[in-house]
Amino acid sequence: MKTTYREAMRAALRDAMQRDERVFLMGEDVGRYGGSFAVSLGLLEEFGPERIRDTPLSESGFVGAGIGAALGGMRPVVEIMTVNFSLLALDQIINNAATLLHMSGGQFNVPIVIRMTTGAGRQLGAQHSHSLEGWYAHIPGLRILAPATLADARGMLWTALQDPDPVLIFEHGSLYNVAGELDEDAGAVGIDKAAVLRQADGSGDTVTLITYGGTLPLVQEAADQLAGEGIATDVIDLRTLRPLDTHTLLDSVARTHRAVVVDEGWRSGSISAEIAARISEQAFFDLDAPVERVCSEEVPVPYAKHLEQAALPSVERVMAAARRAVGAGG
Repeated sequence: MKTTYREAMRAALRDAMQRDERVFLMGEDVGRYGGSFAVSLGLLEEFGPERIRDTPLSESGFVGAGIGAALGGMRPVVEIMTVNFSLLALDQIINNAATLLHMSGGQFNVPIVIRMTTGAGRQLGAQHSHSLEGWYAHIPGLRILAPATLADARGMLWTALQDPDPVLIFEHGSLYNVAGELDEDAGAVGIDKAAVLRQADGSGDTVTLITYGGTLPLVQEAADQLAGEGIATDVIDLRTLRPLDTHTLLDSVARTHRAVVVDEGWRSGSISAEIAARISEQAFFDLDAPVERVCSEEVPVPYAKHLEQAALPSVERVMAAARRAVGAGG
């Protein structure tokens, strides 16, 4: 069936609420307004105000309420409007949700799912263009998901709700309008493994392109263009940032002998730095070139469109990194 990323997310919410009466959605404007990105549009009329709960403008307050509901046996899905607002709930997420199982000696799980929109590229200014999922991937006790495809937008939520521990889902704002085909019977998907979406045929120059979330479409476009230059690529969608599926990355690098990591976060202290370190530590003798990284420039994301685009990863920058990796300039 034809659908969009936004509609796939809505279908996932609807399916979860139909299957488990403990599941409810809470957050700012998720009810009457239908969600800031229209993901929950129509769900209030379908499930009522007890299960589609509009909250006050207090991220710390309603994330804390979600944690309490999870401790009480419910399965809350908490929507934080955008990732920058999640900074107002850091204490609840990091000091409570991520640590209670450990600090209680294994007595108290916190089965909460927290969804938020991430990423730049939409001229929303520096304060609404963060890509902070790499920060959260630093925290033990959390699982970090970044659905980039329609199948993952539809399927990751139900699997996340089965996890006894906190799961954060980062939805890149540029993906909501992406349309495509999705199987009529699409449902839950695994969240433990990265996906190899394209595999080099082994002839000529080869390189592994590693990415996730909103940068996946531009990496796929770069892979198409690189093929025309005789550079064959593996394209890996990480899907889960914590825990990382290191095995899939190392297996690919063992075949291609080169890697380019594409990450919309800033380069310093980024998830791309962790991935590059793991490859260098565990696959050093498989590498024929240093691991390349394509990240956002080390500046607050500009508002002006031409400056914003210049600051973010692009098809051209990915292709240049791949050419450097195979020794073809760039």
